[in-house]
Amino acid sequence: MKALDTRALELFVAVATCLNFRHAAERLHMTQPPLSRAIRQLEERLGQRLFERDTRHVALTSAGKALLPRAQRILVLLDEALGTVRALGDGTAAPLRLGLTTAVQAGLFRPFTEALARALPQPPVLHADASPKLVAALRAGRLDAAVIALPTRTFELAVAPLGPQPLLAALPAAHPLARRRQVALADLADDKLFWFERARQPAFFDHCHAVFARHGFAPRLLREPQDHHVLLAGIAAGQGIALLPASFAALRLRGVVYRPLREGIELAVGLGLATGATSHPASATLRRIAQQHLAQARGRKSG
Repeated sequence: MKALDTRALELFVAVATCLNFRHAAERLHMTQPPLSRAIRQLEERLGQRLFERDTRHVALTSAGKALLPRAQRILVLLDEALGTVRALGDGTAAPLRLGLTTAVQAGLFRPFTEALARALPQPPVLHADASPKLVAALRAGRLDAAVIALPTRTFELAVAPLGPQPLLAALPAAHPLARRRQVALADLADDKLFWFERARQPAFFDHCHAVFARHGFAPRLLREPQDHHVLLAGIAAGQGIALLPASFAALRLRGVVYRPLREGIELAVGLGLATGATSHPASATLRRIAQQHLAQARGRKSG
């Protein structure tokens, strides 16, 4: 039998501690079908059933109960080993592995990452992704820290708030409201709204829809393209409008205007610095520079 990989053990531990495949999938930031397939494949490789399950009930078998503490110990030992190697090595700390959320415009981070590169012995290794995926990478030890959008489900991770990014209304230049200095959700009730899918950012999706409900805002929704240049082209063509963090006002396109949203603070995307269980030697420098540069950027972009 082939040796088990650590990912299979991570998936098993998640299900074994939740005893609920749906909750475990949410915790792992993945969908339920591939998680169920992975558990079946693990059981086939071991030749043992690890779970007794039906439509309403999940329980560990005796084999599952025997595997759980050992799998947890293996994962802890692996984390300790990786942390020791990174800390010692040849006497030089490994580069900081830093995640950056794609929920805000990438240019917002440029002064921050440039200052960080100047302050550290080695430039940070940057990885841009959706915040739930950055949280999963942090929890798995694949990142040392990440600037994430809030609200996001962060489990046991430490998160230092960096401040809000209010939402703006992105409108076609020919829109009747484009002449106003500020708009409200109620003004946009008859427009089609480009909006992201819940799976991309569940906590922020739920937060926004709670605010929508408080204001009686129920627009017709269009699927938001993940490429923001495609999104802006759709707005310029009059296909719909969008609500975007203030940093996106830096993306200029003929035919698109940005207007402050009266409820923008209620809908704001928060930024936070999340750190993993093992502290990187650059952590203190990272926190200082994040506070300095992201706070300055926030003040410039959202004023």
